[in-house]
Amino acid sequence: MTETQAPEPRGSLNAVIAACCVVGVVVVGAALRYGAESPSAPAPDPSVPDVATEDYGRRLISQTAELLGPDQPDADRRYIESRLNCGSCHLAAGLEPGTLTLLQVTEHYPRFSGRVGGMTDIEDRINECMQRSMNGTPLPMDSAEMIAMAAYLRSLGAEYQAMGAAQKEPEEPAAFAAPPRKADVAAGQEVFSEKCSICHGEDGAGLLAATDRSKGYLFPPLWGPDSFNNGAGMHRVLTAARFIKARMPLGEADLTDDQAFDVAAYINDQPRPEMPNLDQDYPDLTVKRIDSPYGPFADDFSIEQHRFGPFQPIEAYYEALETR
Repeated sequence: MTETQAPEPRGSLNAVIAACCVVGVVVVGAALRYGAESPSAPAPDPSVPDVATEDYGRRLISQTAELLGPDQPDADRRYIESRLNCGSCHLAAGLEPGTLTLLQVTEHYPRFSGRVGGMTDIEDRINECMQRSMNGTPLPMDSAEMIAMAAYLRSLGAEYQAMGAAQKEPEEPAAFAAPPRKADVAAGQEVFSEKCSICHGEDGAGLLAATDRSKGYLFPPLWGPDSFNNGAGMHRVLTAARFIKARMPLGEADLTDDQAFDVAAYINDQPRPEMPNLDQDYPDLTVKRIDSPYGPFADDFSIEQHRFGPFQPIEAYYEALETR
């Protein structure tokens, strides 16, 4: 609004008072005339912390280890035990279309989760990742971190819709198809040494982003104390193989199905943190993922076959159950 200037006082006090009254009448009149027509900005929600912005949510995705990890100076904000970032798997803070993109997350939630045995929303999924992929603890639902991450994820749907058709079609290889055999861990070690160790290290310990460990990793550790735990989705061989085939090695994505299958088995055969109470997953065992590396199961296949395959007989068993 343009500020109206009062005239310079000239003469009597009455002239000054009169001028001020004119200004007052103009201002009040304008407020009465236009107030109803100009909607005011919505009052901020006092329950939402000021820091809980979409931008903070994006930073939490890309700098998770630094902001929420074990080296966070504020002990009350140390939610994860690993030094991974969400962006270690959701590349470019989830902005890249294709495998493990976050651009379309609003299209998938709320949805039923067989692992939980009920409906879940974006906040629930964030906490599943916090506990499993990040080897940590749940974020409080009313925390600035949860509100900011959920706001950021929900904002990505609009970005996806604004993309052109060419941008929505990622340049990825053909979808992974599991070979009809058991994964070969020894062959996977050879693939890892040749294709993966240059970034992730021969020991799988990753490459730090800086000499200061609190900044996390440029290339994430694939096993060991700073990696995901055994309840994470990436600890399933088929899930890991799909991601590896589509995205790895970074910038090349030139592995065959057999190579992706074997190297996923090798990575998931290495030691990593263990999540408690995994036996409580999947209240209905008939919907449990066939490559879940932990029991119990609704079948008689061995834990070894659930971990490394061949997966086709297990898949056929559950398909037969559905047709009964």
